[in-house]
Amino acid sequence: MLAQTQAGASQKPSLTLKRRIKATPAKVYRAWTDPAQIISWWGPGNCEFLASEIDLRIGGRFRIAFRTDVDGRSHEQHEVGGTYKDIVPDQRLVFSWNWVTTPERVSQVTVTLKPDGGGTLLTLFHEQLFDEESKTRHTRGWTASLEKLEGLFA
Repeated sequence: MLAQTQAGASQKPSLTLKRRIKATPAKVYRAWTDPAQIISWWGPGNCEFLASEIDLRIGGRFRIAFRTDVDGRSHEQHEVGGTYKDIVPDQRLVFSWNWVTTPERVSQVTVTLKPDGGGTLLTLFHEQLFDEESKTRHTRGWTASLEKLEGLFA
């Protein structure tokens, strides 16, 4: 009984988001894996991209750096990166997720793409989030990004 309680207490938050995208899995996959395409939809609202690097291979790294407008006069710079753990072209990407400002907080993202009529059912599963606040912020960020991704193919 004690082991079950400890295991349950140590579980970290996760989130799952699903979207139907009006594009083939191959086109959606390319939007996730081409540095030139990812900047057209990734990130919150209006952000200025500073870098987008993708080394698409197991063990390869990605890095995205961008700046957001805080109040019309100042900006915040953000950088996230990770390592690809599993790649199945046009079907699945699994990668670690780590913000430069919080290097101790490594989580994992799994994106699955399944054919759905003439489009794609995208499922994003982000696990091992640091805490509930992190889950809330990541849910907000991923929701905004996925809406932009949907709009790219609308």
